[in-house]
Amino acid sequence: MRKIYVFDTTLRDGEQSPGVNLNTLEKVEIAHQLEKLGIDRMEAGFPAASPGDLAAVNAVARAVKNATVIGLSRSREADIDAVKEALQGAQDPCIHIFLATSPIHRKHKLRMDKAQVLETAQSAIRYAKKHFSKLEFSLEDAGRTEYDFLAEVVGMAVREGANVVNIPDTVGYLNPSEYGAIFKYLKENVPDIERVQLSAHCHNDLGMATANTLAAIQNGADQIEGTINGIGERAGNTAIEEVALALETRSEFFGAKTSLVLSEISRTSRLVSKLTGMVVPGNKAIVGANAFAHESGIHQDGMLKEKTTYEIMTPETIGLKESKLVLGKHSGRHAFRDKLSDLGYDLPDEDLNTAFAKFKDLADKKKEVSDEDILALIEEKLVKTPEVFRLQTIYVTYGNEATPTAKVVINGPEEQPITASAEGNGSVDAIYNAIDSATGEEVTLSDYSIKSVSRGKDAQGEVHVVLTQGIVAAQGRGLSTDILEASARAYLDALNKLIEKRKTYTLRDRATL
Repeated sequence: MRKIYVFDTTLRDGEQSPGVNLNTLEKVEIAHQLEKLGIDRMEAGFPAASPGDLAAVNAVARAVKNATVIGLSRSREADIDAVKEALQGAQDPCIHIFLATSPIHRKHKLRMDKAQVLETAQSAIRYAKKHFSKLEFSLEDAGRTEYDFLAEVVGMAVREGANVVNIPDTVGYLNPSEYGAIFKYLKENVPDIERVQLSAHCHNDLGMATANTLAAIQNGADQIEGTINGIGERAGNTAIEEVALALETRSEFFGAKTSLVLSEISRTSRLVSKLTGMVVPGNKAIVGANAFAHESGIHQDGMLKEKTTYEIMTPETIGLKESKLVLGKHSGRHAFRDKLSDLGYDLPDEDLNTAFAKFKDLADKKKEVSDEDILALIEEKLVKTPEVFRLQTIYVTYGNEATPTAKVVINGPEEQPITASAEGNGSVDAIYNAIDSATGEEVTLSDYSIKSVSRGKDAQGEVHVVLTQGIVAAQGRGLSTDILEASARAYLDALNKLIEKRKTYTLRDRATL
C-alpha cells in the first residue's frame, strides 16, 4: 500500500480565504491539532507578507514537534531570508518556493520569457539550498503551462536538489483526465524524476479539486496538498479529509493511503471552522452536519436492517459518536466529565471546574444541553486572549416605533467598571455604539454573522464578527442563548484581540493605524 504524504496549508492558503485572519495563538492551536491528526508537512504561512505573519510562523515552528514546518517564499532572496528567520527553532524546517510558469502569468504578471523564468527559479533554488536541506518548488499555474516547458522546469528543479516538486492547478481549471495526464507525462519524460516527490495542489473553482487530486495519485503523485474543510482562495482548496477518506474507503481501488489519524478529523474540522469563522455547510462531504444523518423513511429502514445499505463509512472513523448522553441542570460533575471524555477531551481540574460552571449556567436556560452545546462551551476558551475589556452587564430597550438604546457596563483595564449608553439603527448597532463609547476605541465592523450551535428555540447562538482599525483586523466570537449578549461578547472578543495584535506592529506600521 503506497503512502501518500499530506501537506496541509490551512494556516497559509486557508488563511487567505476572504474574511479569515488568524492570530498567533489561534495558528498555534490549529497547528497542535494538525499534529494530532498526523499531518506530515505543515505550511505555517508566508513570512515575507508581514512582520506579524513572520512571528506567527516562528511560533508554529517552535511549537510543532512531529511534523515538517514549511514557510512559503517567492523566488526572491529577501523572501527566502524571511523564511530562514521564521523557521528558526523548527525541528524539521522546509522552504516552499514558487514561480509562475504558464504563458498568461509569464506575459501579464511576471513579464518574463521562458529563459528568464527558468533562470529566476534556478537562482532561487540555489540560494535557498544554502540554508535549507529540505526544499519544495512549485510551478504556479502548472495546469495551464506547456508540457515541454513544464518538463524543462521540473528537470531543472530535480538537478538543483529540490526534494518535492509541486504541480498545482492554481485556478481549478483542469478536469481529472487532464490533470492526471500531466503527472504521467512528467514521470515518463523528466530524467531522474524518481529523485523527487511529485505533489498535487488543486483549487476548487470548478468543483473538481478532490477528483483532480485523486487522479494525480493514480498517475504517480506522492504528496497531496490541501486544507481542512477545503477552505482557501476563491472557491477553496482540496479538502484533505475528502481525499483521506476516499483513499481509506476505496483502498483496493487506489492502492494508496495516508497515515492520518482519521478519528481526529471531526475535531480538527470543528476547530478550524471555529477559529476561522467559516461555517461548514451541512451537506459537506465527511464533516458536514448531515454527512451521517438519515431522514428518509426508506433510508432509515435500510439503516436499521444493515448500516452498510446507506453508509459507506462509519461516523466513528472520523471521531464522531453515535450514542447520545442527554445532560441537563440536574446532571453532576461526574456525568459531565464522562461526557467530555466521550467527546475526546481530558481537561485539568481547574479548566473542568470552569467548564462545569458554564455548563450549569447554560443548563438553567435550556431543557436539554446537546453535544454541540458542550463542544461550543469547551472550544470557546481553547485560545485565550488577554481581556483588556470584559462585559459585566448589558441593557437594551427596543420598540419597532422607537429608537433602540443600549446601556453597557464594562470592566476596564484596571477592572474598574465603565458605563456607557448609546442609540443605534437597531439593537446590535446600539450595543456596539455603547461599547465604542465605553472603550474609547474607534473601529470598523467589517463582518457580522450569526449561526445556531444546536437546535430548538432555546439554542445557543454564536456570533462571529471582524473588526478593523487601520491595517489591523481581528475576529471575535461570542456564545449565548441570548443573541444580543452573544453579539456584545463577540465584539469585545474581537476588540481585545485587536488591541493585543497592535502590539506586534512596528512603529512605522502604527503610523497607518
